[in-house]
Amino acid sequence: MKQSIVHIALVVKDYDEAIDFYVNKLKFELIEDTYQPEQDKRWVVVSPPNSNGVTLLLARASKPEQLDFIGNQTGGRVFLFLNTDDFWRDYNRMVADGIHFVREPKEQGYGTVAVFEDLYGNLWDLLQLNPDHPIARRIAR
Repeated sequence: MKQSIVHIALVVKDYDEAIDFYVNKLKFELIEDTYQPEQDKRWVVVSPPNSNGVTLLLARASKPEQLDFIGNQTGGRVFLFLNTDDFWRDYNRMVADGIHFVREPKEQGYGTVAVFEDLYGNLWDLLQLNPDHPIARRIAR
């Protein structure tokens, strides 16, 4: 049996501002943006460049109770982990593009990491795993 997680839903306030942030600031690829008239919503999917893993479904809050979770989907914990093949290239580009880092780069036993906020305040790790890390070996396959 082979299974995989395909999408992670990220609750956003507005489709277009979320697309602008992820595509123009984080340099993600816009995979799909399809209007669904029967539900009056859009199916918006983005992905890190050259990724073949999980994608983000940018899901606009459609009920008042969902608004409270925009920017705080995990109660203040780091929510998503963006692995890169060149930490310093991406860190320096992100800083130049105005991405706000809440924790400066640090060398850890598993690799190099810094924490940044997305446009709504969700926390992300930017990281470059050491080549011998189990996840790095899995990604390299």
